[in-house]
Amino acid sequence: MFYKLASYLAFWVKSTNAHGIHSPFVFDYLTLCLYKRSKPSKGKMADLILQSIIYFHFTTFRVVGNLGLKQLLEGETQVVRSEETPVDLLYFEDIGRVSPEITFSDFNLHNNSLIVIANTHKTRNNLKAWEALIADPKITVSIDLFWCGLLFVRKEQVKQHFFIRP
Repeated sequence: MFYKLASYLAFWVKSTNAHGIHSPFVFDYLTLCLYKRSKPSKGKMADLILQSIIYFHFTTFRVVGNLGLKQLLEGETQVVRSEETPVDLLYFEDIGRVSPEITFSDFNLHNNSLIVIANTHKTRNNLKAWEALIADPKITVSIDLFWCGLLFVRKEQVKQHFFIRP
């Protein structure tokens, strides 16, 4: 319990809202997608993913670790589950439990792919795994929302990390 409180306080001190963001890509994504409430709630994570799919016009996804979310995505969208083709959206339920040998090269990512990581601050292992993912040279934009993390593969953008308050 103490770890999560300390982690949240450290996050809160570093974080900002959308108006403190100087990246046009991230500012537009926050204001036109994440902060927009257009549908009835299906849960915080499901809403984030569904809104991102609509905003970016994604067509393929891969879910690692959450069968309920996988079924929701297959039922709510025209997006297809992908094992072989390039993945637009990759979701990890609990990155601290995923094998450390797994790298992004194990998945067929492309420029403009989005990786969503749930529970980034849940445990120290999750936070260490999250920090290692941010350091990956393929990742150019990372957004820490405390309850989850978003990683973007965007070759045309310089590497930046954002802490965003909900």
